[in-house]
Amino acid sequence: MIRASYIDYPLIFVRPAGTSRGVLEKKPCWFIILTSEAGITGIGEVSFIPGLSVEDREEMEIQLDHICKLISRGEMDPLQSLPSMPGVKFALETAVRDMETGGERILYRSSFTDGQTGIPTNGLIWMGAKPFMISQIREKMQLGFRVLKLKVGSLEFSEELDVLRWIRSEFGAGDLVIRMDANGAWKPDEALEKMEHFARFGIHSIEQPIAPGQLENMAQLCRDSAIPVALDEELIGISDPLERSALLEKVRPAYIVLKPGLLGGFSAAAHWIKLAEVLGAGWWITSALESNVGLNAIAQWTWQLGVTRHHGLGTGALYTNNINSPLVCRGEQLWFRPENRWDLKFIKL
Repeated sequence: MIRASYIDYPLIFVRPAGTSRGVLEKKPCWFIILTSEAGITGIGEVSFIPGLSVEDREEMEIQLDHICKLISRGEMDPLQSLPSMPGVKFALETAVRDMETGGERILYRSSFTDGQTGIPTNGLIWMGAKPFMISQIREKMQLGFRVLKLKVGSLEFSEELDVLRWIRSEFGAGDLVIRMDANGAWKPDEALEKMEHFARFGIHSIEQPIAPGQLENMAQLCRDSAIPVALDEELIGISDPLERSALLEKVRPAYIVLKPGLLGGFSAAAHWIKLAEVLGAGWWITSALESNVGLNAIAQWTWQLGVTRHHGLGTGALYTNNINSPLVCRGEQLWFRPENRWDLKFIKL
């Protein structure tokens, strides 16, 4: 019989992270630990972002305690469907995989986990005053990043245009690919005009220009926008396969951005990919600001898909108290260094 428990482990940002939904200084985080009868332990991270995740922050520990007790009593299959708790489902799916593959955090063995190849990632630029954003951009470019994702939507529009003018005065489109992420900040009647202005700077794509749930408006933006539109938050909370298909058929985005931790795990993300490819839409994988435990699982799974594009997996240095792991960023690539050990003392393995 499997024994299950959980640990509360809040993550603390090195510096406040600004998005159009507000500024984050801490991120709630829980780990689920599953132990087999043979004593092999698997760990999974509950992926959670306040204001974005489906789960209720205030109810989370009550739910985790209940689920762990059911699993430990043999009354619940850890892999059963949990449509109302996708972040918990992600944790259980990865913990089971870890446990079944030996409890060494090698969930999908590959040339990535052997340390032979890396995964190209985009550099994430947080919102802030123009000098702060420029300093982030300079830092990322000096490190070797060639694809940047800029958070937009909370500054004055003129300031955001100024940042883009500066970028293109320093780095041409052949040197730097710019992805943008509005996190649903704009109103439908202003989004098209703003994207027309941004398009002059050679923007690759823009994620979630308007808030989710406005499918008619989003479909129009995808048809008429001067910048290819990517769906992100729009996908969260949709667990029914037919509803997923209907959404993509109606909206017809150029891309979808997949956060396995918020979508319900790898099986859910894989289904979204299948639907997108049928319609000719592109996709890439991103973390949902997980610790290295969740990031490790996502990176290993992503490698299995074939690494032919930049993904959003360069988030390991965000926290002062992240878990030491084999994951290392070198330039724009995320690497797994097998010689580096996990520091999981807090879990008391």
